[in-house]
Amino acid sequence: MDIVQNDIIKVKNFGPIREVNVELGDLTVLIGAQASGKSLFLQMFKLIKDRVAIQKSLENYGFVVNNKLENLLNRYLGEGLSNMWTEESEFILNGSIYTRECFERLPKGNPADKVFYIPAQRILSIADGRPKYFMEFSENDPFVLRKFSDTLRLLVQNGLGDSGVLFPLPNRLKSTIKSMYDKAIFHGGRIVFDEKGGQRKIAMDVENMHLPLMTWSAGQKEFMPLLMAFYCLSGPPQPVVNRKQYEYIILEEPEMGLHPLAIQTIILQMIEFIHAGHKVVVSTHSPILLEFVWAYNYLRNVPEDGRVKALREIFDIRITKKDRHGFLNDIYEKNIKTYYFSRNRYGKVEAKDISSLDVYSDDVAINEWGGLTQFSSRINDVVSKYMAEYGE
Repeated sequence: MDIVQNDIIKVKNFGPIREVNVELGDLTVLIGAQASGKSLFLQMFKLIKDRVAIQKSLENYGFVVNNKLENLLNRYLGEGLSNMWTEESEFILNGSIYTRECFERLPKGNPADKVFYIPAQRILSIADGRPKYFMEFSENDPFVLRKFSDTLRLLVQNGLGDSGVLFPLPNRLKSTIKSMYDKAIFHGGRIVFDEKGGQRKIAMDVENMHLPLMTWSAGQKEFMPLLMAFYCLSGPPQPVVNRKQYEYIILEEPEMGLHPLAIQTIILQMIEFIHAGHKVVVSTHSPILLEFVWAYNYLRNVPEDGRVKALREIFDIRITKKDRHGFLNDIYEKNIKTYYFSRNRYGKVEAKDISSLDVYSDDVAINEWGGLTQFSSRINDVVSKYMAEYGE
C-alpha cells in the first residue's frame, strides 16, 4: 500500500464546527470533551474520501439519494442533520474544495472504500449477541454504525470458517497481541458461537460455565466488536473484507469499558496496523494513548537499539529471536499528530495542534494535553499545598 503524503483536511462552518484544520499523520490522535465535533469531523472525512462508494451503498440498500446533498447527509449522518450544511460550509482536502456540486455530481465507477470506520456506538452492533443487519437500525443511526455492523455480520457468516470459535483463532492476530488480549480481557475464556434459530450468537466458555453475551463484564462486551473489526483488518486474506483497500482506519474511543492493560494492547494493535501500511485516526478521552505519544516524542531521539528496547519495556514484551525485527521497529519512522478539539467562547468548535505534548509549554492546551491531565495536576497541587501547610 503506497501512501506518499499526509492528507490535510479543513472543515469550516458545518454544524458546531467553526474551523478545523487537521494534517493526518500515520497516527493521528483527536482529543476533546464530549460534543466537541470529533465524530462529526471524522464522519465528514470519510464522506469526502468515500462519497461515491457511500452513495452507491445507500442506493443498494434501497435509499433514495437522487444526487441531492440533503438526502445524502440525512441518510449518512442521521435523519434531520442535513441542516448543518449552510452556504458558508466549506470542505477542503489537500487544496481541493468540495462544494455542494461535488457531492451531488458524483463521478462514474465503482470504487472501494478507503476508510474503515469503527464507531463509538459499536456495542449497538452486537446488542443481542449477533451483528445486526444494516436495515435493522433506525433512520436516526449514522451510516458508519450501520455499515460497520453489516461488515461484522458478513464476517461472522462468511469470514471465520466453520470452527464455531471466535477467540482464540490461529493466525488472525499476532501471537503477542492475542495473548495480551487473553490476559487483560478474557482470562482464559473461549469465545464461541451458539447456533440457535438459524443465527450465530456470541457466548463464552470459561471455568466450566457457558455464558451468553449479556452476562459478560461491560469491558468484555465493549471489546467484542473491536476484536471482530481487528479480524477484518489482520491475518490471512478472507472473503468479506479486502484489508489492502483501506488507506485509513478510524477508531473512536477504544478505551470504553476497558482496563488500562487492555488499552495498552489496543495501542499495540494500532502500531501493527501502521506497520502494515494503514494510517490510523483515533479519538479518545483517555490519557493512556497520549502517554504513549509523549514517550514516543522523547524516545525517537534515542539511538535505534535503545528506543525499540524501551518500547518493549513499556508494553512488557519479551524479546525473542523470532520477532527481534518485528512491528515495533519502524514506528519511529512514522509521523504522529495530536489535535485538541474545543469550543470557543461563542460555543463553536475549533482545533489546535498540540502534537508536542510539552508539559513545560506556556500553552495550557499543550501542557495539560487538551485537559486530560488537568484534574490530576490540580490534585497534585492541592495535596502539595495542604501537606505543606498542615503536614508534619
